[in-house]
Amino acid sequence: MGQQQQHHAAEEPPATFYAPRVRVYPQAVKGKVRRLRWGVLWLLLGLYYLAPWLRWDRGPGRPDQAFLADMEHGRLFFLGLEIWPQEVYYVTGLLVLAAIGLFAVTCLAGRLWCGFACPQTVWTDLFMWVERRIEGDRNARMRRDRKPRWSWDDRLRKATKHVAWVLIALATGGAWVMYFTDAPTLLRDLARGEASSTTLFFIGLFTATTYLLAGWAREQVCTYMCPWPRFQAAMLDEQSLVVSYRAWRGEPRGKPRDAAAGDCVDCAACVHVCPTGVDIRDGQQLGCISCGLCIDACDAVMQRLDRPQGLIAFDTLGNLARAEAATAGMPRGAACRGAGLAVRQAPNPFRPRLLLYAAALLVVGGAMLGGLLLREPVALDMLRDRAPLFVRLSHGGIRNAYTLKIRDRRHEAAQLAIAADGLPPGTQLSVSDAETDAAGRPLVATRADDVATLRLLVTAPAPLPAASTPVVIRLLDPRSGAEVARAENVFLGPQP
Repeated sequence: MGQQQQHHAAEEPPATFYAPRVRVYPQAVKGKVRRLRWGVLWLLLGLYYLAPWLRWDRGPGRPDQAFLADMEHGRLFFLGLEIWPQEVYYVTGLLVLAAIGLFAVTCLAGRLWCGFACPQTVWTDLFMWVERRIEGDRNARMRRDRKPRWSWDDRLRKATKHVAWVLIALATGGAWVMYFTDAPTLLRDLARGEASSTTLFFIGLFTATTYLLAGWAREQVCTYMCPWPRFQAAMLDEQSLVVSYRAWRGEPRGKPRDAAAGDCVDCAACVHVCPTGVDIRDGQQLGCISCGLCIDACDAVMQRLDRPQGLIAFDTLGNLARAEAATAGMPRGAACRGAGLAVRQAPNPFRPRLLLYAAALLVVGGAMLGGLLLREPVALDMLRDRAPLFVRLSHGGIRNAYTLKIRDRRHEAAQLAIAADGLPPGTQLSVSDAETDAAGRPLVATRADDVATLRLLVTAPAPLPAASTPVVIRLLDPRSGAEVARAENVFLGPQP
């Protein structure tokens, strides 16, 4: 007997952690949520494709594209704002604001970002719309794919669909590259065949990824590739609005004429319209992106059956639990629906978690705004030479060498005087090939909207009061004497 069991166990296939993909055929649906998603989709696509063509006058010789990441010159232009590479912390701040904002939106309304504004959702929705226009709705596509052999009409529709997908993906990749180079210039170079190999590579890369992710991977990205569903539960609470099936009203499922059954007639309309193939009646799941299309599908069925809408709706987990308790043991029907809705409470927007997110947004956003308002047009960086630490001259003076980098954000070059504070009287400053003003201070020229690098020699008379003396280098307007920028460092010498 034991040998037979071992024999049968040996014949069993090995366990696997992978399941074959069940292809999803989303069905078209109409309703208020669908109309809202169409509005968001066309708005976001319009902004994405049109933003590189917006112009912003920044003066002669300056790029006039409103949104531009100028990689060649190391500048990030956002309307009238110009970010330098040394100010990458502003980009970091934007990422922090985006993360906190995403946390707040998830706490307030679940995966609202995933269902309405995520690029994967937007482009997948667009691709599916094209697919339905060319191949037909859910049933037509399923019948075609089940055929053992395709007709010429089937092949033509399939080919037309993929050509349309590639064209959309090509426009997507080209538009993305336009954020990194001048859009009209890029379009002209592409038309003339003069675009660089780097440009063509990135256009091809984004074209391929858009076509693959939005056309083929689709729900696999949301379910398996995206990390957000795996930790979004930490952002939710009992007052978060999520797409919910009101089981207290819909169960037990049955035929429309069954008086003992709930409102759910098990038509599976909510499953057929889901872009990820989720059955919302099974509760919260990783695959649910909160797009809300199941709400429209269920509302249409309830309307045809002359029953109240809202069997599937945006609701909170707290309301679901209260409704379950209030309707326990009650017969399905109008009384059950009334009791369930009577205990419904609106989410509290002032709960501690949301207040914490709001405070974080204010702090980070305020810090960034303050930094932008207070930043000076000219900045000075000062680096002291480390080898040698100092040089003793023949007349007894002590010399330190420094490298100065002057970042001038102004559009015109200027001449500035260099002064030093903190060193003994008689200290001399010198810059190679630099003139001096009436006070003997070196005069140096900045580079408009660029960085000027120069070498400064500071010679102090001996003896020094200490081996290390704080020194402040200031850049002055030679006409008014006003300070333009400053930097602090130390002046080193021998032990006194």
